[in-house]
Amino acid sequence: MTLTNWAGNYAYLAPVVQHPRSVEELSQIVASSPQVRALGTRHCFNDLADGPGTLVALDGLPSSVRIDPDARTVTVSAGTRYGTLAEELHESGWALGNLASLPHISVAGAIATATHGSGDRSQNLAAAVCGLRLVSPDGSLRSVVRGDDDFAGSVVALGALGIAVEVTLDIEHTYEVAQEVHEELPWEAALANLDEVTSSAGSVSLFTDWRGSSIQQVWRKTRVSPSFEPRADFHGATPATAQRHPLPGIDPVHTTAQLASAGPWHERLPHFRLDFTPSNGAELQSEYLVPRSSAVDALQAVRALSDQIAPLLQVSEIRTIAGDDLWLSTASGGDRVGIHFTWHPKETLVAALLPTIEAALAPFEARPHWGKLFADDDRSLARLYPRWDDFRSLVARTDPDGVFRNAFLDRHVLQD
Repeated sequence: MTLTNWAGNYAYLAPVVQHPRSVEELSQIVASSPQVRALGTRHCFNDLADGPGTLVALDGLPSSVRIDPDARTVTVSAGTRYGTLAEELHESGWALGNLASLPHISVAGAIATATHGSGDRSQNLAAAVCGLRLVSPDGSLRSVVRGDDDFAGSVVALGALGIAVEVTLDIEHTYEVAQEVHEELPWEAALANLDEVTSSAGSVSLFTDWRGSSIQQVWRKTRVSPSFEPRADFHGATPATAQRHPLPGIDPVHTTAQLASAGPWHERLPHFRLDFTPSNGAELQSEYLVPRSSAVDALQAVRALSDQIAPLLQVSEIRTIAGDDLWLSTASGGDRVGIHFTWHPKETLVAALLPTIEAALAPFEARPHWGKLFADDDRSLARLYPRWDDFRSLVARTDPDGVFRNAFLDRHVLQD
């Protein structure tokens, strides 16, 4: 049986897939393999996790969640899903500052690709990392912690520096969130008041098909305080009167609770519930992140392509991400706005359209999400990351024999 990614659009080419049951077994596999890459929950739409040698799946490693209340950190086995971690944290009175839209993704995979949630003040998930424990090319274990010289280059590292077996994250005391959905936000109002729209809640997502004069849905997630009150009018958008799914006509049974009902953070921040298994093969994804200062112009540039985008699109989501200092983070150096595309599973047509979208967004220095579909036809990503050469040097020092190199890294990052 051919092993594929979650969406089914990519079949892994590596001839061997190992499922180590311990860190010691994983270390032995790495030490004896000329080339090796790691698999998490396979929520990646390209060949980032593939390789010509051995693949190691992290799902068989022992699960571990260790909370340090004094340090306000949690150390978790790298293959753990965020939703599973969130449940354990909440039961102990703790929380993460943010979550992605799907709670099913693994901690290691998410941080390695700069996966994010939403919020003007919320950085991507990797920014919460304060320590990593990695299997090195020779099979030995090494740790890197916040404050080390190489730390900022080691978190969003695309698997190029080793295989993470443990991740330590910042945590805070648990909290409640209320989620509201507003419908039919006029594009004119959204663009004229974008800062006010995105700062109106802790997490804001705009869902659009790029057609017409309005954005179909606005999902707003607010930390509940004594002064919290649901919004009635929202820049011309009206409150939804029933639970909604981002896609019109789809049963919202698997979405997290809306209608301004307060609940635990981990049951509101994702868009979908952990007990929902996303359908395989139903979608493709791309995302581009532009500087906050260029957001309005970038959104207008995408709207101008609506006739080409809409026939292939299920829905787009627009979110904000606070800046960080991680070298290959898509939000490195400043706040960003993410323009996300969930496509119908028509990969040939989507691949043909991506260079057009990238050309339209090129004036705004758009950075593609590492784990989603993008073209990068001109191999120009280096100009978008000030610490690019530092990262390449770190890879050369850490993995001089290319144990963790693969076609994706050679094509987009490590090419000469």
